[in-house]
Amino acid sequence: MFSLGTTHPINKPENWLKYFPWPHPEGNKYDRGHAIIMGGEWHSTGAGKLSAYAALRVGAGLVSIACNERSLQLYAVSLQAVMTKLMETSDDFADIVNDPRVKSILLGPGAGVNVHTKNCVLQALITSKPVVLDADALSVFSEIPEQLFSAINSPCILTPHEGEFARLFGRLINKGQQSIDRALQAAKASNSVVVLKGANTVIASHDGRYAVNNNATPFLATAGSGDVLAGMCTGLLAQSMPAFEAACAAVWLHAEAARSFGAGLIAEDISSQLPAILQKLILSR
Repeated sequence: MFSLGTTHPINKPENWLKYFPWPHPEGNKYDRGHAIIMGGEWHSTGAGKLSAYAALRVGAGLVSIACNERSLQLYAVSLQAVMTKLMETSDDFADIVNDPRVKSILLGPGAGVNVHTKNCVLQALITSKPVVLDADALSVFSEIPEQLFSAINSPCILTPHEGEFARLFGRLINKGQQSIDRALQAAKASNSVVVLKGANTVIASHDGRYAVNNNATPFLATAGSGDVLAGMCTGLLAQSMPAFEAACAAVWLHAEAARSFGAGLIAEDISSQLPAILQKLILSR
């Protein structure tokens, strides 16, 4: 647990490592959780791929991308360990995510700001399963944030950057406040865990807990890095890690992977750094 006081709690492994979902010797891939990621259109399939591989690297047993027929062929020919599931409508998506084997759901990366995305978000939230909302899945509710907030009734992680945060929470929260205060207010208003991304990312829970991340590098400012972070959150939720601790772990691991790689980092490099970092964490337990 993070203590609240005059000193801001720093996000570090000793605060969440005991919750980390290491696999059991007798377990199988279904024990490690099945994550569903809503895929984007054919011209924006990269975001979903980045998220999917990040979810796998952080330990999810299975990851599937749900997408329409136009996109499915592109996903299928370029993915190996990640599966694909055909869906054309939000009702199709509901059928997929209501499968009892599905343990977490990610929407937003490359999804598009449209009615279909909004309806799929609402279908995901109806399941009461852990959900991660990023990018377009946040922006699509910019005019009707209350509709999103009222639909959240189970573990949910929102991962906005400053622009997305302003679009979703701008009418509710004074932008002149410090990022910690804004993140905490947003978390309470949305009944979620909010990851307000930045140089010192703030992870805030609706119950008042928060942590400030301080191991990031400027090299994380690259296209697609947010999709990787969202996938990592989703992969940890698939393994039943509590939402606040999952968000904290994902943010720290994401930053540590970027630090390990160093200059020249692109989003595709982040997940490849995770095995070595996870191995160090295993040995430190």
